[in-house]
Amino acid sequence: MTLALDGSGKAQIDTGIGFFDHMMDAFARHGLFDLTLKVRGDLRVDGHHSVEDTGIVLGRAIAEAVGDKKGLKRYGYFILPMDEALVMVAVDLCGRPYFVMEGVDFPTPCVGDFDTQLVREFFYAVSYAAAMNLHIRIISGTNSHHMIEAVFKGFSKALAMAVQTDPRIRDVLSTKGTLA
Repeated sequence: MTLALDGSGKAQIDTGIGFFDHMMDAFARHGLFDLTLKVRGDLRVDGHHSVEDTGIVLGRAIAEAVGDKKGLKRYGYFILPMDEALVMVAVDLCGRPYFVMEGVDFPTPCVGDFDTQLVREFFYAVSYAAAMNLHIRIISGTNSHHMIEAVFKGFSKALAMAVQTDPRIRDVLSTKGTLA
């Protein structure tokens, strides 16, 4: 994986799981991140390890890309509508992992060859590997594809906001003077 948080939304994705490729492409495109991703997993078993390990690697790449976090806005949030689905995502690049995902009741067990249970596994892995607070709330939705895509796009928009720099922030945005 390669990741540039200050990119233009270019993506080259190959995970072996069609719908997951679509979600990672949406993440890159809507966050304006440049992402190259090639995954070879044990898909003969199922997609669990491939998706979870991708989340771990993405989280580590995010942590590496934000570095010492000096000048970053730190917080990001987005409410994203996608047809009947509405999702709220909030990110804090605080250096302390915490993950909450609520309102998850996907109507179908799979979208294409993607197990809907893996949405939670992916974002849990991202949040802990990146040491970020990540809150995801699915407010409404009746179509699993729309709900999941709204989550991935909402996450990308929230993360894009959090990694923006502000010239007024000279150090890290913290009353303690450190993020950890």
